Amino acid sequence: MLVSEPIVHVCFLSQDIGFADPLARALGKEFTTRASSESQLDGLTDLREWCDVVLLDLRATSNQGDYQVGLHLISEICKRPTYPPIVALCDEGNGQVILNAIERGAYDTITNPPNMMELRLVLRRSHKSHLAEREVERLKAAARGNGRLHELMGTSVVMQDLFALAQKIAPCDVNVLITGETGTGKELLARAIHHMSSRSARPLVAFSCANLPETLVEDELFGHEKGAFTGALTMRRGRVESADQSTLFLDEIGDLGLGLQPKLLRILQERSFERLGSNNTVNVNIRIICATNRDLSALVQQGKFREDLFYRLNVVQMHLPPLRERRDDIPLLAQHFLDKSAEQFQKNTKRFSQQALHAIEEYAWPGNVRELQNAVQRAVVLSEGPTVEVRHLPAALRQGCDAPEFNHCYEEEVREFKRRLVVRTLRECGWRKAESARALGIARGYLHRLINQLGIHELQEEVPVAVQAQIPPSARLN
Repeated sequence: MLVSEPIVHVCFLSQDIGFADPLARALGKEFTTRASSESQLDGLTDLREWCDVVLLDLRATSNQGDYQVGLHLISEICKRPTYPPIVALCDEGNGQVILNAIERGAYDTITNPPNMMELRLVLRRSHKSHLAEREVERLKAAARGNGRLHELMGTSVVMQDLFALAQKIAPCDVNVLITGETGTGKELLARAIHHMSSRSARPLVAFSCANLPETLVEDELFGHEKGAFTGALTMRRGRVESADQSTLFLDEIGDLGLGLQPKLLRILQERSFERLGSNNTVNVNIRIICATNRDLSALVQQGKFREDLFYRLNVVQMHLPPLRERRDDIPLLAQHFLDKSAEQFQKNTKRFSQQALHAIEEYAWPGNVRELQNAVQRAVVLSEGPTVEVRHLPAALRQGCDAPEFNHCYEEEVREFKRRLVVRTLRECGWRKAESARALGIARGYLHRLINQLGIHELQEEVPVAVQAQIPPSARLN
């Protein structure tokens, strides 16, 4: 039993309004068509409220047949906050117009005059895309409410547990140690904790201990007095003093030199320190959150990190899992970065193709969320239209897209759909061409060409002998 498809509401934009009635009859009962001229578009407050697909006749959008009018119309429709997908009718062989239409935001194009079976397919596919985008918007709205902690995002179980723990410890001035691989978002988690704490009125002070000489790290953290060393012309406050009444975030704490670890331990114990070149004690009221991508307990065993400092820092430990261990969050993060990059670069990019999203989901992401953000940003910059394709992704992601399922082009998909549709109709009609042509709504001669083009005559042997005897010679497949 065949399941009926939902009715697709089509807005037909053309100066040739007389073409709308025969178009509606040819599309059939599964489509409703409402015609409008280009000049009436200003009166349409929101296309998306009453139609699923816009069918734009580029050739007839002006009396002079100027394609620029129709292309401008695509741009105007796409400027609206919400708009349905656009299918553009254009003359065959005009490749530049087709590319311009896609670049300006059209979902697809079809040659004019259209093949009705192909037009139904394209309109139906556009409608499904429309429904999918609405579902994505719904999920994004839900994610904003339930899958987000400040700037961190994730709906996976491990991230939801992490968000719950952060909300519990944020009001309490306990030291926090955040562990995780590079690029997982450790600083974002620290900022989220600070944002939810009583210290949020003052900005978080961040400093990375990685790859810096010990003397420079000491000056950055504790500051110096005038004349403390050559070139110290004025007194300078360090990061610790700047974080008074706020939160100090120390990234890559595992790289902190052994000579500075006692001074940090004193701050944790007594909340006091001295600037370089000074004997005066400075008291501070700070909360310290540290992060590292190294195993501090192993560093303690190796004698590279003080054990007492480790225990002071490790009051509450929070581990950010790598992206490969929370793959359910990848589509959500990718779409978030796409929306953010599209807004930043003023691009019309709105979605990933199915192949591009599959490549993103299957990649291992050794650089974690930071690598994902950079990859999506690159793809948005390189994209020409509203959809990010596989070719826009970095080479490392494209390596896994050479499988056969990614090599099907649009024409092959249409051919396979036509073949299945024609074969099914022939079987239902007892392999009679005339009756099958009427059921498909096409001319018998066109059906005969389809049978030859699609290789359906090779299925003649499937017809039972008793059925073949009842079919007139002129109505048989070959």
